[in-house]
Amino acid sequence: MLKFSPPSSDSKAIVDGNLKLILGMIWTLILHYSISMPVWEGEEEEAESKTPKQRLLGWIQNKVPDMPIKNFSKDWRNGMALGALVDSCAPGLCPDWETWDPVKPVMNATEAMQLADDWLGIPQVITPEEIMNPSVDEQSVMTYLSQFPKAKLKPGAPLKPKLNPKKARAYGPGIEPTGNRVLRPAVFTVDTFSAGQGQVTVYLDHPDGTREELKAEPNEGKKTLSVTYIPQVMGTHKVTVMFAGQQIPKSPFEVSVDKALGDASKVTVKGPGVEPVGNIANKPTYFDIYTAGAGTGDVTAMIRDPQGRQNVVEVMMEDKGDSTYRCTYKPTQAGPHTVTVSFGGAGIPKSPFSVDVGPACMPGACRATGRGLQPAGMRVKQVGDFKVDTKNAGSGELKVVVKGPKGIEEPVKLISSQDGVFSYEYYPNSPGKVTVSITWGGSAHPQESIRGVMESVGTDVGVLGFAIEGPSQAKIECEDQNDGSCDVRYWPLEAGEYAVHVTCDEEDIEHSPFMAFIVPDNNASDSEKVQAYGPGLEKTGCLLSQPAEFTVSAKDAGKGPLKITAQDAEGLPVEVKVRSKGEGLYSCSYTPTSPLKHTLAVTWGGVSVPNSPFRVSSQSQLLVKTGRDVPPKPQDPFKTGSAKVIQSEALVKAERFSVVQSESKGSFKTGQLNIKEGGSKTKKPLVIITTYTEQRFSY
Repeated sequence: MLKFSPPSSDSKAIVDGNLKLILGMIWTLILHYSISMPVWEGEEEEAESKTPKQRLLGWIQNKVPDMPIKNFSKDWRNGMALGALVDSCAPGLCPDWETWDPVKPVMNATEAMQLADDWLGIPQVITPEEIMNPSVDEQSVMTYLSQFPKAKLKPGAPLKPKLNPKKARAYGPGIEPTGNRVLRPAVFTVDTFSAGQGQVTVYLDHPDGTREELKAEPNEGKKTLSVTYIPQVMGTHKVTVMFAGQQIPKSPFEVSVDKALGDASKVTVKGPGVEPVGNIANKPTYFDIYTAGAGTGDVTAMIRDPQGRQNVVEVMMEDKGDSTYRCTYKPTQAGPHTVTVSFGGAGIPKSPFSVDVGPACMPGACRATGRGLQPAGMRVKQVGDFKVDTKNAGSGELKVVVKGPKGIEEPVKLISSQDGVFSYEYYPNSPGKVTVSITWGGSAHPQESIRGVMESVGTDVGVLGFAIEGPSQAKIECEDQNDGSCDVRYWPLEAGEYAVHVTCDEEDIEHSPFMAFIVPDNNASDSEKVQAYGPGLEKTGCLLSQPAEFTVSAKDAGKGPLKITAQDAEGLPVEVKVRSKGEGLYSCSYTPTSPLKHTLAVTWGGVSVPNSPFRVSSQSQLLVKTGRDVPPKPQDPFKTGSAKVIQSEALVKAERFSVVQSESKGSFKTGQLNIKEGGSKTKKPLVIITTYTEQRFSY
């Protein structure tokens, strides 16, 4: 049980009305039961060891840490500390205390104490006037304040969002001390982004003392408002900007309006410095201002950087004569800039100008690749194509110049331009060294180089050679197919563009080097698990103008895609039809169009499948017509089958003919009939005896 010892007194003193003794006893009760004994929320543990006065003062200091409260007398006299304490106990109940006028202490204290009485249940045991009185005793103030630690907000309290007019600001030529002219629009902006939700009110006081309320137009998507007024007379005007009933910092603004000079509507500007794009950070740019016919007036240019700061970008104005001024500036950072041009204190047409400054030009970040840039392999009249990638090189102008062996500039054509990648091509006109110069933003590209151009190689047989140039060394394997062709394989170690040189007697063949772009392995597909098989991929057996079929199985090979290309020995493409059968199976077919060797390349996910490319020989078929039936001869070794007399009539020019028509119900291997070359026709009966497994020819 708590022990409490009231001041020494007897009942006679109380009955006799000893006021001093009675008040002392009441104060002791307040100290004990209102301050010392209760447990307060948010109080520090060491508060129990403090005196009642220290404990109450510490609790208040924790609630309003931004207020310099060190006592219970003079620190409460302007009423603002009471407002801060009320709003701290019930956020939103007294949010505007920061905007109170400290020279109106009674008004401030009255509002705070009335809100505490109405919604926190704290009776006014002391009046606002008494708290403001310099002679007030601390015990009375402590008695009133001791009710706040246990205060609870009542339902339905009129809580309001916190407003801070001190964080609102106004800027723009319309509130500058000088520079505004009669009959010229004066424009400025009010920014309330950090001030909360509140009403903006603007007043213009004219030199004759009359007041006009100005309209503040909200800007779309921003917490800013634009204000415009047109001064009618010379003299000092006063612009008052209020937010939530309070003046914002620096308000009112005194604006000196001068007489009208010139006509800004007749001023024009031109130059790269006011273009929306094309300017680069850390590179000077300019624009010209033409004032002919506009009268007399001061020409000014003001530039704001991406952060909205002015006077950060240095501006130089040069009088070029003939009413022309050149404005030069050097943006120091990339991003949107605003260029405001004024004449006679008024904005000119289309001002302000929005200029998006690009990052600094970096020629070293350009990448130029392609056959047309290889040091060897080009031929006269052949196309030299290449690409220049400027995506990561900032802003700049790309310029490409091709010069022939005599230093004369040759035509170069821009084929396409998309997403910072430019495609070019040129055709060298004479053999010798060709120079391809690439500049970006006026600076040379680091890969600018000299190319060698040679005449076409003849048809004589020479020594075949191969070479790979690219980001990494590539292992090369060559396998002679003993049919006038060979298979070449190479293993690149890094992604990028590789030049594949095919040479004859150490000179590139036509169209060499061949450009291959190697992409990184994404591990999404495994071409080694793909199987390609079928008669259409066999070395022999395909017939001219007859469909050749094969199958591709990619069941466990991951994501593709499947790509098949075919061409004959002369390099002419052959169409391949592909039909998906589901579950990674594809049915494929093509029709040989010439009696030449065909090459089929099968890739999965951009990588060749096992045994690809496939080389297939196609053969002309023998035109035949059937004759009468002939029974099998007794001496014939075949026990089963049938015989058919076939009359053959053909001009003997081919070395081999294929018989493709059979009367057998089974299948048999295609037979080959060797006939010596000759210029005469032959008419000999041909007997074909067929079985299920083989066939025989006889005359």
